[in-house]
Amino acid sequence: MNKKQLPLILALGTTQTLAWASSYYLPAILADPIAHELGISVNWFFAFFSTALVISGLLGPRVGRQIDLVGGRQVLSISNLVFAAGLATLGSAHSLLVLSIAWLFLGIGMGLGLYDAAFGALGRIYGDKARSAITGITLLAGFASTIGWPLSAWGLETIGWRSTCLAWAAAHIVIGLPLNLFFLPQVARSATPEIDQPKPHIPIDRTMILLGFTFAAGWTVAGAMAAHLPRILEAAGATSVQAVAAGAFIGPAQVLARIVEASFLNRYHPLISARLACLTHPIGAAILAMFGGVAATAFAIFHGSGNGILTIARGTLPLAIFGPENYGYRLGILGAPSRVLQAMAPLAFSVLIDWMGAGVLMVTSVLSLSAFAAMCLVRAKQPEAASVIVN
Repeated sequence: MNKKQLPLILALGTTQTLAWASSYYLPAILADPIAHELGISVNWFFAFFSTALVISGLLGPRVGRQIDLVGGRQVLSISNLVFAAGLATLGSAHSLLVLSIAWLFLGIGMGLGLYDAAFGALGRIYGDKARSAITGITLLAGFASTIGWPLSAWGLETIGWRSTCLAWAAAHIVIGLPLNLFFLPQVARSATPEIDQPKPHIPIDRTMILLGFTFAAGWTVAGAMAAHLPRILEAAGATSVQAVAAGAFIGPAQVLARIVEASFLNRYHPLISARLACLTHPIGAAILAMFGGVAATAFAIFHGSGNGILTIARGTLPLAIFGPENYGYRLGILGAPSRVLQAMAPLAFSVLIDWMGAGVLMVTSVLSLSAFAAMCLVRAKQPEAASVIVN
């Protein structure tokens, strides 16, 4: 890791931790109390959350294109303002209408301010040398759930969910906005005015389809595990205590795997890392099937390590294969199916768990192995031929 990159990595790692903790990881702690006070079903709350994820995915290509044109400083700084508005609205919600407006803001904020936007910003700054910086920010943000869940739970117990939402909103203004605004460098704008810039032509060819499938499969599995891990582990024979304890290992496993990626796997093409990452979840599922609930922690470690590396691959693989040109826009296109399927995963896998119990891990393992097969078909260098063009 280049020492000159360190201040920016620390700043972006901090703002990404804040962004994930106060949006994607918020419902796990606050969904029940918010739904109870508003007199609605928890399913309604998660429906709004899923809609927000879909919105963030649909915004991806446009956000990526904007970062390609002007850099990430403006986009990521605006995301803090939008996050703050959404969290403040959530904290003042007394009806379904206001709740829906809050998640509309938060969906836009996630589209502007999560990993794809941060990766795009780094690609705009460092070009094809952005891999170590991408790994660096994911090392820090890998603790988003480890930090965010206890803070949200502590806030819920001490000041209530409304003030907790307002505190997260204040953190975006006091911490996130200054870090994004002052640490992200201003990059040179394109010589052609933005209004006259044609949209880039991104070939939706074999490689793009394979990458899109891999990331979509990986994030579907990650979304299912994030929503239902304790329930799945208990269905596999773990006690409630074992299931909760196992879940606590996912964050550290993600970070440890990213350290391995940064220190050892970094010398190889990111295809190697991605292929390994696709195998760890099925390995963990096989161990859990053989040994039952006592292996819950082992499963969580294997799943977390693969998820941690696949998150990095989502940023580094397109950069290594296609180069830095139109990198942000390409990330947005690749990320859109992932966000939509990730939004559908909690509900879809809830139904599957009711039907299959712990056997649902066969479904997630097939998805992961299919992603591995797709990665084996990807070439390290992009071929010239293209089939379909996105305008």
